[in-house]
Amino acid sequence: MTIAQNRADRVMLYNISWQQFENLLQDLGESRAARVAYDDGTLEIMTPLPEHEDYKEVISDAVKDMAEELDLDYTSLGSTTWKQQRKMAGVEPDNCFYFQNEALVRGRLDFDLQRDPPPDLALEIDVTSKSLNRFSIYARLGVPEIWCYDSGELKIYLLQDGEYVESEKSLVFPSLKIRELPNLIEQNRANGRRAIRRAVREWVKGEK
Repeated sequence: MTIAQNRADRVMLYNISWQQFENLLQDLGESRAARVAYDDGTLEIMTPLPEHEDYKEVISDAVKDMAEELDLDYTSLGSTTWKQQRKMAGVEPDNCFYFQNEALVRGRLDFDLQRDPPPDLALEIDVTSKSLNRFSIYARLGVPEIWCYDSGELKIYLLQDGEYVESEKSLVFPSLKIRELPNLIEQNRANGRRAIRRAVREWVKGEK
């Protein structure tokens, strides 16, 4: 096992077996702030910073508000650990949602990618680092859509032929200009979280 600590919020471990990954997940438990990603022997453990968590919550709320305004059923599963041993891949997104496959998992509390579809949408907040190195993990798990927020931009990536391609439109919200969300959020940030949520709902009504 090789360890490299790049900065205070992140530790990278190399040459980690799948069993070591499973053991670490068990040792860390579910009540923790740290999030992990595993890519064929490389393990990342990240402790989110406050700025990261703020954007995660704001954008997650926006997804839920958009869904409700458009009468879309959804399931939000936060930073659930998604993993498949045969693909040597595991990841805990900042948030994840079922939309297209919501009816298949409705009311469920147990999930297994051996039998269940992956989330339809994953959210990655890149305040302190890039998430592109996680794309191969998401691709092997079959997540069809990823939203990445970084430096005031929200980009949409869709899975096509095993690779993610940047897109102007979301599969989940094809009628909405999702890339406008960061500006909308910042315009209302000084007025508080409720003001942001109201603004998102009004914006969706105007886009219908």
